[in-house]
Amino acid sequence: MTIDKIDIPGLLSRMPLFSALSPEDLTHMAAATRERRVQKGDRLFQRGDQPKGFFLVVWGQVKLAFTSAQGNEKVVEILGPLQSFGEAVMFLDQPYPVLGEALADTLVLHIGASAVFEQIEQDPRFARKLLAGMSIRLHSMVRDVESYALRSSTQRVIGYLLQLAETAPCIAQGERKVDLPTSKQVIASRLSLTPETLSRIFHELSDAGLISVQGKHIIIHDAAKLAEHD
Repeated sequence: MTIDKIDIPGLLSRMPLFSALSPEDLTHMAAATRERRVQKGDRLFQRGDQPKGFFLVVWGQVKLAFTSAQGNEKVVEILGPLQSFGEAVMFLDQPYPVLGEALADTLVLHIGASAVFEQIEQDPRFARKLLAGMSIRLHSMVRDVESYALRSSTQRVIGYLLQLAETAPCIAQGERKVDLPTSKQVIASRLSLTPETLSRIFHELSDAGLISVQGKHIIIHDAAKLAEHD
């Protein structure tokens, strides 16, 4: 099967991080960028690997996770199109503290560290965009820690569903159809739950008439009532 080569400069120009770069700077950045096409289950990097840049997801989905010696896994982040990752360890010049694995067939761009550092030196706006992106990620992780510490298992699941519902289509009066972005096992790990607990909560919310579960498709019948439930 022939795989078409992508237009890396054109693709970078449509990414928010690179949208303000001049054509010359885009060409320079593209020269330090490599595309990687990975299949579901493939590893982009292992914990302990040394970073040589950072990644941008073009399409597909990537999880960042810890694994224990016993094989248990804790998913810390799920990333989709137009999201970046690996910037912090690139700046620290420290090994990856997590593994990166494709949850679906995925295309990522790997931007080399040297080109990033050169661009930062000559363009403060680029540096601010990188800092803004990392700050948003940090804020999100702080919210996650707060959620795990202060919210019940049911509240965590409801919060996750309501977050997905913000961009989900409205299919009837007050109803929204949510498509789970990945497997229930991965979602459970992301929410610090066991798969059995997640399934139990879905059943309880379904029995209460708040949602209907159809595989990876979930109908939220009334978002306001769901938000009030615990």
